[in-house]
Amino acid sequence: MPRVLIVDDEENIRLVLRTMLGKHGYLVEVASSGEEALAAAARTPPDYVIADVRMSGMSGIELARALGALESPPTVIVMSAYGSVELALEAMKAGAYDYVSKPFKQDEVLLALRKAEEREALKRENRALKAELAERSRFAGMIGRSEAMRAVFRTIEKAAAFSTTVLIQGESGVGKELVARALHDRGPRAAAPFVAVNCGAIPESLIESELFGHKRGAFTDASSDKPGLFEEASGGTLFLDEIGELPLGTQVKLLRVLQEGTLRRLGETRDRNVDVRVVAATVRVLKDEVDAGRFREDLYYRLNVLPLHVPPLRQRKEDLSLLIDHFMERTNRRLGTAIRGIDARAHKLMLAYHWPGNVRELENVLERAIVLADGDILSETDLPERLREPDPVQAVLATGELSIKKTQRYIEETLIRRALEETGGNRTKASKLLEISHRALLYKIKDYGLG
Repeated sequence: MPRVLIVDDEENIRLVLRTMLGKHGYLVEVASSGEEALAAAARTPPDYVIADVRMSGMSGIELARALGALESPPTVIVMSAYGSVELALEAMKAGAYDYVSKPFKQDEVLLALRKAEEREALKRENRALKAELAERSRFAGMIGRSEAMRAVFRTIEKAAAFSTTVLIQGESGVGKELVARALHDRGPRAAAPFVAVNCGAIPESLIESELFGHKRGAFTDASSDKPGLFEEASGGTLFLDEIGELPLGTQVKLLRVLQEGTLRRLGETRDRNVDVRVVAATVRVLKDEVDAGRFREDLYYRLNVLPLHVPPLRQRKEDLSLLIDHFMERTNRRLGTAIRGIDARAHKLMLAYHWPGNVRELENVLERAIVLADGDILSETDLPERLREPDPVQAVLATGELSIKKTQRYIEETLIRRALEETGGNRTKASKLLEISHRALLYKIKDYGLG
């Protein structure tokens, strides 16, 4: 049964409402002041609060604001006598949902409560649908509902069961290691080690020792026998990130391991058997590297058994809202912040931005914005300057859009918006800056919804 808290400093009003609502199936509690109401709400949180606007001590407006700050705020309906409608509207600005005029009729109060119940039911349904959508859009730590990402997920599902070598290609920041981990975690090797190494981060003089191991005395600093990463990953998966950075000499040895399943530590004369699935990743176009003589063709074909391309964020903008919600929630949890969302203008700027750093850049931008935000809703001013003032041509080109009409509309809208901002909304001056007629500017403002 819904719980309703009645707050009024007139006893007869409290009695009338308590009797009336009790007959209609509500659990009713009463309070004679705002302070008493807050204490009652702390003891037993109500679903709905009906409070008078004018009360001695804490007003209905202050009460609505205080209740709105609770972890699970109730829905507030205020009552206002004739002549205090302005106060009721002020209370709604403070967080109240609706108001009822005094003297009230029974049906008016019941209707306001029914509307509030329907609103809460819709909010619950919306939260459930969002949660269901978010769950369906998650896959092994990755998030996406775009067809491009669904194709990646389907490929992972199929490839995970086999030990086939996979070559993951994609720009920096798209989540190539997440894909590699998903291939490992969803396959028969999940219980064995997953070992990741960035081939570009290890000095050329040490890369062979790191990958294949060495025998004591093999070189100056080899003070003891050391297994390499291939042996550490035995039975599991070795993820070779930035495979295009491997020196040619090391490429030869890697090819031998892939072909024969054996390796030889530096300084040893005997081969060792290894059972490792290799997943490689690169931001480079390896075929171009082969053509340029920087990457062995035979190794390229050995790695490229199952190519998997992870799309950049600018090509899957339909995933952006999901990712924003995900990173906002995760950052709130990690930093102890309480950001509730992002306003429409900031969201539009994020959609228009081309995200050269991809998902990694998005996460960094959101964390920065959350740390610097003054309120609990992120706004345009919380975003970095590069998002607030994107280059319109580069932004369009980065999306891969080839339609001249769509590109022209985007650039026109951006330039008109900038001209209006620069002139403080003076349309005559803006038309001169844009070098178009005042009439043409008015038409375009209406067409782009900028008025």
